Amino acid sequence: MACEEVAHSKPLFLTIYTVVIVGVVLSSLYVLSAIRYPSTNPSTWSLSNEDVRLSEQTLNGSVSETVHFMPYVPPEARNVRTRPMLDVPPSNKKMPPLKAFRLTKELVEQRVKDNIIIVTFGNYAFMDFILTWVQQLNDLGVSNYLVGAMDTKLLEALYWKGVPVFDMGSHMSTADVGWGSPTFHKMGREKVILINLILPFGYELLMCDTDMVWLKNPLPYLAHYPGADVLTSSDQVVPTVLDDSLEIWQQVGAAYNIGIFHWRPTESAKKLAKEWKELLLTDEKIWDQNGFNDIVHRQLGPSVDEDSGLVYAYDGNLKLGILPSSIFCSGHTYFVQGMYQQLRLEPYAVHTTFQFAGTEGKRHRLREAMFFHDPPEYYNPPGGFLSFKPSIPKSLLLSGKHTIASHFTVVNYQIKQIRTALAIASILNRTLVMPPIWCRIDRLWFPHPGVIEGSMTRQPFLCPLDHVFEVNVMLKELPAEEFGLGIDIREYSILDNPSLPSEVKKSWLDVQLCKEGTQDCFASNNATVGGVLKFPRHSNEETYMKVFSSFKDKKVIQFSSMQDAFTGFIDKEKEARFRNRVKRYVGIWCCVLDHTPGHIYYDMYWDEKPGWKPIPPQTSADDHPPW
Repeated sequence: MACEEVAHSKPLFLTIYTVVIVGVVLSSLYVLSAIRYPSTNPSTWSLSNEDVRLSEQTLNGSVSETVHFMPYVPPEARNVRTRPMLDVPPSNKKMPPLKAFRLTKELVEQRVKDNIIIVTFGNYAFMDFILTWVQQLNDLGVSNYLVGAMDTKLLEALYWKGVPVFDMGSHMSTADVGWGSPTFHKMGREKVILINLILPFGYELLMCDTDMVWLKNPLPYLAHYPGADVLTSSDQVVPTVLDDSLEIWQQVGAAYNIGIFHWRPTESAKKLAKEWKELLLTDEKIWDQNGFNDIVHRQLGPSVDEDSGLVYAYDGNLKLGILPSSIFCSGHTYFVQGMYQQLRLEPYAVHTTFQFAGTEGKRHRLREAMFFHDPPEYYNPPGGFLSFKPSIPKSLLLSGKHTIASHFTVVNYQIKQIRTALAIASILNRTLVMPPIWCRIDRLWFPHPGVIEGSMTRQPFLCPLDHVFEVNVMLKELPAEEFGLGIDIREYSILDNPSLPSEVKKSWLDVQLCKEGTQDCFASNNATVGGVLKFPRHSNEETYMKVFSSFKDKKVIQFSSMQDAFTGFIDKEKEARFRNRVKRYVGIWCCVLDHTPGHIYYDMYWDEKPGWKPIPPQTSADDHPPW
């Protein structure tokens, strides 16, 4: 598909392609300035090439250093995470009857501003996503929104938090819905029904999925296109424009994504919504997004005019615009490409698509970017945190071509360090702060040459945790008798999150690994002035428990490295349960060209298998995880 886009592109796309090629040439210089492990402090987010100090042998990480690309934080949202904008009812007030929450024009009218309403919806399982969505809008000073509750448990919870909520009458389960499940498809139909209910009220509707967040007030942008009947986001990963214009519709080869789209109450828009609803209600097997794309593409073209970027679609009268994926970001253009940053644009939104670990993976990505709003206890877990500074030989990241082999070499090098950290975290009963992961090639669902041709993916790049690890498995409760005690994890950015309590920041122990027998290097709990503890490499479970039992009150223990930090468990049954657990933590890379199946399994214990190579399963009998 990407090749076809290039082949049929307009002259402007040659300009874009030239920019991409120039970017590749410059990326090596850029990586040298960015390859140090990240600070997530916004004041350090920089693309500067200054102050580059790289060892020829090893790149040592630090939580006080710069990152490859970091989340955009709009000026209006900085330092306002607790801005009170919700109308929380008094605790002695009785909740109104359910009928008071019915969706009516009068209810919508109470929240409308400039004739537009922003709406999301979900069930109780997505309450934390909804509260994040609400808080992000509040931080941006946007209040003209409503949340549709698909079950009464969510409705009641949102009401008591002061969130403007209405009852969708869905009577839906409060549990999580898996992508593609019958319940998932029901949610999609509810969206279409909702659009058909609201448009006749005469208000513009900005409809959003709950797994996206707003980073900048989108309403002024949407107002720039008053002639549009519908403005939709898309799954486009190859840029068609270099600025904040609408995508060039002739060059968009990806699906239109209905996780973010804006409707005006025109006759053409209402006609489209009605036909879309009728299509879905007559065939429960149709995915709502596919149905939308099929109808809209029934006719596509010509352009409405020379300048706006709008196109006649659907019935030849509907005026459609495709929001630029560089600033109305997908999970790929934001978390993998960092397209907005490379083009020096300010993103409006990020939708957690293009990820591989279900709801837990979406949540973790938003947490890595410090967009997710968790309760206070999340930032101060029982037992405290364990973190470490990763190190990677420079040659593993920058030398040679970016191939499957070089990718697995650098990722396996990191997996081994993380495996050690998981073991130590399990012994000390601490929550592990996962490090950022460097990748040399992208992960997708289909065969590709390493990165999507024409995309702005830089190599190497900081990849989301779900590219390598099964985040959903890591967070799942497993039977202790078979897998040992759970090992809680946090995102790499948590120690720089503004929500981290001061009591955690002030309770810190740095552990400097050293060679036993050298000066001051012995198994002791005597920390030096400044809170640094020298601790011998090649220590075992017993030594860790003996020394660090004295530091249970420390909220954060940070190791200078995980290289040779741990020799193994004393309790072999405990070790067996640990191994049984963590070998399930890694996932797959996908996919090689010209081979079926094309995926390759990561292996937590790759280094224990002489001659291990990153190759796909050669037979169907081989196609299983390495456990």
